[in-house]
Amino acid sequence: MHQYIERVVDLTAPEENQIFNLTTEEARQLLLNGPADAMRGVAGSFTLLARAGKTVKMARSLDRPMRYFLAKRKEGPALIVASRIDAIYDWLKSEGLEGQFHPSYTRMVPAHYVVEIQLIGCPDPDPVYTRFFTPELGTLPPDLDRIGEAYIAALAEEISQWLDRVPLDAPIGVCFSGGVDSGSVFLAAYHVMKRRGMNLGRLKAFVLDLGNGPDVKQARAFLDAVGLGLFLEPVEVDASTLNAQETIRIVEDYKPLDIESATMSLALCRGIRKRYPDWRYLLDGEGGDENLKDYPIEENPELTIRSVINNQMLYQEGWGVGKIKHSLTYSGGLSRSYTRTYAPAHHFGFSGFSPFTRPNVVAVAEAIPFIELTDYSIEKLYELKGEIVSRGIAKVTGLQMPAFPKRRFQHGALPEDSMRQKLPYKEAEYRKQFLSLYL
Repeated sequence: MHQYIERVVDLTAPEENQIFNLTTEEARQLLLNGPADAMRGVAGSFTLLARAGKTVKMARSLDRPMRYFLAKRKEGPALIVASRIDAIYDWLKSEGLEGQFHPSYTRMVPAHYVVEIQLIGCPDPDPVYTRFFTPELGTLPPDLDRIGEAYIAALAEEISQWLDRVPLDAPIGVCFSGGVDSGSVFLAAYHVMKRRGMNLGRLKAFVLDLGNGPDVKQARAFLDAVGLGLFLEPVEVDASTLNAQETIRIVEDYKPLDIESATMSLALCRGIRKRYPDWRYLLDGEGGDENLKDYPIEENPELTIRSVINNQMLYQEGWGVGKIKHSLTYSGGLSRSYTRTYAPAHHFGFSGFSPFTRPNVVAVAEAIPFIELTDYSIEKLYELKGEIVSRGIAKVTGLQMPAFPKRRFQHGALPEDSMRQKLPYKEAEYRKQFLSLYL
């Protein structure tokens, strides 16, 4: 009988893992030999690949993309794992296997799951998905002060753990708009650094200014309201440099809202990098909307207030593994769209971090009794985030944070009608542009 020789190629850059309580090798052994739920105990940001014989296991945190592709060879299957689709394609070309490739044949490891693959030849069986993060729903009392304090305390703790890994003299930037999410991250970081006696001169709030956008004014009003206006630094960028095709290539996706947001992230990161060639560490508020379910339900005909409130981590994970609408190629929810934040920062050499993506923070959000607090009222749901976060900031930091109405990142850097002129395409056109990269 023919003996298949399987091959596993790890292109995930393990040195980029930021695991607080284990070494990468210890985390790999836990993934390989422990039960799936043991991965809940891995603190930090990671993509992990472990192998024993023909068994391969993979897992990732919410803030790190992880993709794989199974190629066929005469000798046996080859599993290629990377953070990017183009890295997989380049490896296949180097081996003369690119004829097997199509971007839709790649698979995304969904956040919060252990994915197990058996490399046993042709045909290979489907992966097995086992969830390792299952937060309890609605367990907190309907007390906004207690909820806010628990939420922001968890946020501050994650920032504190992250700061332990940042060199003491390294500057820290916050991608800032003056909105609830970036505002609370900035104030929590300021509070933690001050409490720990760190040099606050290391901290800056970077706001993107593409010309006449509302975010600069909002950011200034936010920081002036808490007496911290000296930390604001606008980053002026020429709006003519916005390029959706560049964004599609870097983000490797085609969803219009994500492409718009990522285009702004690229502009901000490019502007910071041009001004500060050696800057590395950036904080942001990605995931805050998902945690507190603050998206306009009426803009998505697939959603209702009941589906948003009753489905566990809907905005973080989409409809979930094993569901008809779950994309094997892209995963779902923020598990898919985090590339809009990760890829621009990574492209320009930044180490980015959002504390809102950490399981301990997500767990507090999932414990909020949304049904009891809203009685399925959309208006009450939209009011919750500002109330919870501002109360929590007051409890934890003593600062009275302003809570401005929600506005998407891409609508704050320049007026929305101007943004539409710069980025006019629809999903079908963006999809066509993405696929053209591999023709």
